[in-house]
Amino acid sequence: MLDLGSSFIASVARDPDATAIVDGDLRLTYRQWFAKIASVVASFDRIGLKPGDHLVTVLQNRWEAATIHWACQLAGIVITPINWRAKADELDFCIENSEACALVYQDASAEAVSSSSRAPGLRCIAVGDGASGSGKAFVFADMISEDSLSITPRVSADAWSIMLYTSGTTSKPKGVPRRHRAERAAGVAHVAQNLYGRHERTLGVMPLYHTMGVRSLIAMSLIGGTYVCLPRYDPQQALAVIEAEKITNLYLVPTLYHDLVYHDEFSKHDVSSVRKLGFAGASMTDGLLKKLDETFKPDLFVNHYGSSEIYTFTIDQNAVAKPGSAGKAGINQHVRVVKLNAVSAEDVADPNEEGEIVALLAGDESFEGYWRRPDADAKSLRDGWYFTGDTGFRDANGDLFVTGRVDDMIITGGENVSPVEIESCLSLHPAVSEVAVVGLPDERWGKIVAAFVKRNAAVTEQDLDQFCRTSGLANFKRPRRFVFVDAIPKSPVGKLLRRLLIAGEYEPEHAPPSNAA
Repeated sequence: MLDLGSSFIASVARDPDATAIVDGDLRLTYRQWFAKIASVVASFDRIGLKPGDHLVTVLQNRWEAATIHWACQLAGIVITPINWRAKADELDFCIENSEACALVYQDASAEAVSSSSRAPGLRCIAVGDGASGSGKAFVFADMISEDSLSITPRVSADAWSIMLYTSGTTSKPKGVPRRHRAERAAGVAHVAQNLYGRHERTLGVMPLYHTMGVRSLIAMSLIGGTYVCLPRYDPQQALAVIEAEKITNLYLVPTLYHDLVYHDEFSKHDVSSVRKLGFAGASMTDGLLKKLDETFKPDLFVNHYGSSEIYTFTIDQNAVAKPGSAGKAGINQHVRVVKLNAVSAEDVADPNEEGEIVALLAGDESFEGYWRRPDADAKSLRDGWYFTGDTGFRDANGDLFVTGRVDDMIITGGENVSPVEIESCLSLHPAVSEVAVVGLPDERWGKIVAAFVKRNAAVTEQDLDQFCRTSGLANFKRPRRFVFVDAIPKSPVGKLLRRLLIAGEYEPEHAPPSNAA
């Protein structure tokens, strides 16, 4: 397996004059971009960074972030990207945990950096407007002022490439170190499983601190494709970029698709160049799936189920044909569903029996364990299998359905209820814009099923209850409480934050739609 640095050099040789990256008015071919990347590698050498060092980045999806990513691969530096919205204490945790030697930031993250207690001890690099008032920081623009003549990869495919951090919704984030060979294998799988052809053009909006964003970046390099940067997600701007740059494929979380297709300006833009849709990161409701299929009429609609730890679990290349199905194991993977609370991966669940999803660690895309977290390894890694913490079941045809998280399961009156099933049901009601289902404490039932609904037209609790009754949803699964809200709380990458709803941290609906009852 090639290391990623050698892989990129091969891409430059194969497609030197193809457009590699676009960011606003900036457009670089593979030959031009490699010169910039090589210059950054030479600058890393000058400031004393060496193979194996961790470099923390706190950047939006701009061309400098993508350039630094590739420079790290060539230099053998372990890029450690974190959310550009991170607060100072979160930044400090990642710096300390990764033992970082350097930090790259921009204007959007400058405040957190200036408030950080650990950043002053690092070699800091300021990007763009972040360079103003950067004091002792190196300036990225100076690091690419001269093109380097010759750069060769410094490490093998067995070296660490990147360390991603999990979201840390219930505890401190966990570092997920991944080797070059696993990263490249995941990129190759992404190309194959999404049927990407030569010179595809993708919208680079999924953050480069998220596995989906990194995969899009690597996949485009493998096919001479174009990575079109969108630093911050704005649906109107995304629509304009899709039209102007003739984007051919989209790979987004369901929330971003929702905001895109329901935007007031959607019908005014030509999105016909988009022929392939892919989603991951969360389940997609039946209602949104249907809407996207009717609107884009894609040639391919992929449901990709995976994680930061193991990029691909399963894949379904025709998501519309079997709504909710995550399909079968990816080309580098073997997946099972084991009984809930199973100790061993050999305790396999029966067809249609809900259990925990586990994946084989021997797959080419897999990580090998968390960064200095033996407690997390002991919980998740058992006898060569990764216990995902996700719940699901296989149907009679062997297709996987992901139903939620083990921790999200609602036990009401002794019955297990999956929030995802109820959300998919309610999403089909025309007045429901978004919905999230959680279990709320109840003295009699233990927990009751509660649905938090963002509505777009007139609908009452009684209307929604009747809709559930006539939909075929089992009686014990029906929500016993409906709460109308202005917004459903989500993480920066669009993942539903059920814990905030359970804790009562949400905004109730201030004013219902004008025609609401």
